[in-house]
Amino acid sequence: MDVEQGRVAAAFRAVDRAAFLPASVRGRAAVDAPLPIGHGATNSQPWTVRFMVERLRVPSGARVLDVGSGSGWTTALLARLTGPTGSVIGVEVVPELVEFGRANLAGFAFPWARVEPALPGVLGLPDAAPFDRILVSADAGVIPAELEQQLAIGGCMVLPAAGVMWTVVRDQDDWRREADPDHRFAFVPLV
Repeated sequence: MDVEQGRVAAAFRAVDRAAFLPASVRGRAAVDAPLPIGHGATNSQPWTVRFMVERLRVPSGARVLDVGSGSGWTTALLARLTGPTGSVIGVEVVPELVEFGRANLAGFAFPWARVEPALPGVLGLPDAAPFDRILVSADAGVIPAELEQQLAIGGCMVLPAAGVMWTVVRDQDDWRREADPDHRFAFVPLV
């Protein structure tokens, strides 16, 4: 296990998935599968979340955007990784999930993290950009240029596009995009 895998493993131990699930499925928190959280959304499979967060390589003090924050679990995991010198903003399109995510996040001492409603017709949070890291937990079918533009120079984004996981790194004037061809992923559509 490398240092990043160790940091992510520690975040998973500190941020219990069960605290981000509806009572009806909380008993299945240890199951490595997506679980329903209502409104057509799921709390993603832990293996998938770990895979994505490890690829994101979140440093302490980073400014992070969590697109499709759902239950708030990924927002809390990212907050644990950034520490109090960082900031994490989760954005969610479903108003009921914004409230659910906020309530779940309130159970943890991460005042540097919050969940906000997504703006209609806007991907990400361009007015708060740039971000050092962006995690996207929904599939747009392509890598959205709007989200690439919200990355800081040297920033990294991990997202699914057409069932493939991508890592995007922003250089001075360009973006490097690397696909993981060894795995296929199913996510709700990014709208």
